[in-house]
Amino acid sequence: MATTDFTDTTIPDYEDEICNKTSVIEFGAIFTPVFFSIVVILSLFGNILVIVILVKFENLRSLTNTLILNLAVSDLFFTAGLPFWASYHMYGWTLGEAACKTVSFIFYTGFYSSGFLLILMTGHRYVAVMSPLSDIVSSTGLSSVIASVVVWALSIVVASPAFVFTSLLEETYCTYVSSYWTVWGIYQQNVLFVISSVVFVLCYSQIICRLLLRPTTQRRRSKTLKLIFSLIVVFFVGWGPYNIVIFMQSFDYYPQKSSYSAAKCEFSKSLDYALYVSRLLAFSHCCLNPVFYVFVGVKFKNHLKKMLKSWGRSKRHISNRQSRLTITSQTSGEEFSM
Repeated sequence: MATTDFTDTTIPDYEDEICNKTSVIEFGAIFTPVFFSIVVILSLFGNILVIVILVKFENLRSLTNTLILNLAVSDLFFTAGLPFWASYHMYGWTLGEAACKTVSFIFYTGFYSSGFLLILMTGHRYVAVMSPLSDIVSSTGLSSVIASVVVWALSIVVASPAFVFTSLLEETYCTYVSSYWTVWGIYQQNVLFVISSVVFVLCYSQIICRLLLRPTTQRRRSKTLKLIFSLIVVFFVGWGPYNIVIFMQSFDYYPQKSSYSAAKCEFSKSLDYALYVSRLLAFSHCCLNPVFYVFVGVKFKNHLKKMLKSWGRSKRHISNRQSRLTITSQTSGEEFSM
């Protein structure tokens, strides 16, 4: 069975005339590279900016800042795979089997570590609201190191099948070596989504109840509730349809008891189109995380303003220095170029 998509949600390519998926492949080849290019640019800008602000202004021993730093690094790992998949959609896999394994592994390490970190950050936020005097809220040093090591070790273990069991088939397709591992990869993502959903719903529902009962200013409460509502909506709109589609597609990899009919073909095509659209929404999380988890905070907004003002002063200083050097060079009759 050949494939026309990358390792997480491979689309079966039925050679039968009854199910010609050329139009589906062309659709993906046009829209996926364009959208991925936009996501890559925004993700690189946002996540690198987060890292710079953390290193420049924040205490990296803090558990909160450690989780944010790890999330930014995780999103960059995830983002690193997108240009390769965009190229894959247009030209097939042209970089060899070693690159196929390596890119798949890095991509899935970023994918799973991002999910684990969001679960931890949600739990940490829950404790901060429900028990603000807890040691977990103000923990630093060793706790931060342990949390980072556990997240990355677990992510590497979960992503390892993408390195061990992916291969280059027919010199064009970078995919799992068998349908068994394809289904395994799909169900791993489904399990992560279910766990994340349960944590999100339980933690944020309790936080909302506490905020409604706590005597705080109406403006602050309204702002926090809007942020929580936005986080939940973006999470479920982004990841819900994608996980439903790949779960439904997983049944295509089980042995078929009946022949592939025209009706089944049309349904499969519809799922393929749904996969392309839902995956674009889901994978955009790497450029949305910096917005929802970092730059909505007043502290980080102030850091960003301070850094932009610093850059502005540096540019003016350089410009003034160049002007003085130019005047000096002209009055001395020398040619001077900066």
